[in-house]
Amino acid sequence: MIVKSLEFTSFRNLQDNKIYPVEGVNVIYGDNAQGKTNLLEAVWMFSGGHSFRGAKESELINFESKNSEIKMEFFSQEREQTASIKFTGNKKEVRINDVVKPSSAYLSQCFSAVVFSPEHLSLVKNGPSLRRKFIDGAICQQDVKFAVLLSKYNRTVFQRNALLKEIYKHPELEETICIWDDSLIMLGAKIISKRLCYLRKLQESAQEFHKGISNGKEELLIEYVSSAGIEISDNEAEIAEKLRVGFEKCKREDIKLSCTNCGAHRDDLDFLINGIKAKTFASQGQQRSIILSLKLAEAQMLWKYFDEPPVVLLDDVLSEIDRSRQEFLLSNTKGCQTFITGCEVPVENKENTKIFTIRMGEVI
Repeated sequence: MIVKSLEFTSFRNLQDNKIYPVEGVNVIYGDNAQGKTNLLEAVWMFSGGHSFRGAKESELINFESKNSEIKMEFFSQEREQTASIKFTGNKKEVRINDVVKPSSAYLSQCFSAVVFSPEHLSLVKNGPSLRRKFIDGAICQQDVKFAVLLSKYNRTVFQRNALLKEIYKHPELEETICIWDDSLIMLGAKIISKRLCYLRKLQESAQEFHKGISNGKEELLIEYVSSAGIEISDNEAEIAEKLRVGFEKCKREDIKLSCTNCGAHRDDLDFLINGIKAKTFASQGQQRSIILSLKLAEAQMLWKYFDEPPVVLLDDVLSEIDRSRQEFLLSNTKGCQTFITGCEVPVENKENTKIFTIRMGEVI
């Protein structure tokens, strides 16, 4: 996949412009707080319509404007294509090849990207929500229906929690919990089944990358940590049964705490190096090796799925890793169009490289 042009109007602090990246390496260079990440964010939006920084749609609009628009011309699926996203308040209109789409999730079916950001470097030791976000986001790029499934599940959790709070005042409502349980078990089993399927493939690829980074000295293992005792080999029916047992077991605690303590929204990932939990014992260098392995594996899986390389976005991460890891990352993203942000030019080989300078939102 190749970004041919990127146009932005009233997007974040970026001054209205249209840029033409090269197929190789595109360096976005400038001081801090000038808009480098905003430019990467604009590209990333076309992989699924959501900010990798978790920003709301209204936050993507320049303070002086009521709406914003980004447009992209790109080569994908053996043809030239176009896409645009218009933001108005907390709403957005998505067009692909001039056809309005009902959801921004449809963008991921014609354009894919992998982003490395400083936030990901804390993926190993931070809370479980970041790890769930990582795996769910990766699956959404391959399966447009998965985003809909997640949305339904999260709404159901919210409704069940609202009921749990009412039971304290109206104990007779307790008998209606099973209605929400049935929905969460059905939706949760589908979500977890897809996570496990993706994880099995991700681990195989990530292990190979990690061996390369560690020169064969370390072995990476990824475990799925389930609130209901689900194992990576379980099928959807087995997952549903374990969830049913888990919901029944947690019922009294759920009522007491007014929240749902079992299900896909409570699950986590554990990373192990040579059988030892990285969360507790891994050095900073080892943690970063794990992240590089995971993101490179994600890129490789997207490449296989779409039968063409994804666009790679490196948001100020090269300054956070040592020289050997920099070289490993750049050598394993060859063949992908790459965008790199930083306060200095991080590439020595200027062949097929274009440098964009940003000053106060102006892209030069």
